[in-house]
Amino acid sequence: MTANTLVNSKLVCVALNDKAQLAALDATFNDAPYKKPPTQPVLYYKPRNTWSVDGAEVEWAKDFGSNDVAAMAVGASLGVVIGKETCRVSAEDALNYVNGYTIVSDFSLPEESYYRPDIKGKCLDTSAPVGPEIVAADKIANPDALTVSISVNGEQKSVFELANMERSVAELISIISRIMTLQPGEIIAVGFAGDRVAVAKGDKVVASIEGVGTLNNTLGGA
Repeated sequence: MTANTLVNSKLVCVALNDKAQLAALDATFNDAPYKKPPTQPVLYYKPRNTWSVDGAEVEWAKDFGSNDVAAMAVGASLGVVIGKETCRVSAEDALNYVNGYTIVSDFSLPEESYYRPDIKGKCLDTSAPVGPEIVAADKIANPDALTVSISVNGEQKSVFELANMERSVAELISIISRIMTLQPGEIIAVGFAGDRVAVAKGDKVVASIEGVGTLNNTLGGA
């Protein structure tokens, strides 16, 4: 079974969950217009039109004038697949609501707004491949100990240890379940490296998590 068939009505992504990124942006957050760092997780959706699968081509985005955009970027995250209705659960109990784990790649326009990930940049067609499969929760002893890597055309470009997330997987499930009820098959992308990876038309992008798999996609437009 491919992972995208298990996505139900939500693919929720968590921004600004990289401790190093938050530290680097501290001065920015304490200046106008923000005045302070975020006190709650910064969330955004990847809607149905963005969902894609392992091995699929990712469309190169176009601007409002139907011209190819100048630049795109990619991040990758552990995807936490919800196994049963999850509403207002504690962090201590949160992992009991997980069905399994997968990989989410997030292709987007280069980001400029830290607090409010923009619809135009994030909701691009085919920009959220999920896969290659769902690994059962009991196969992953500690999701916070995993490492997410990205390679482009065979060259490693990014390594992100989930131990360096601001909030753990269990904490995020608990907090998000107090904002919205999560249903079986819905996915939370729990955090991305602060530095997204620049990509070009025709690039072959591989997101990997040991024990979870590798997610392979190629940029279109070449």
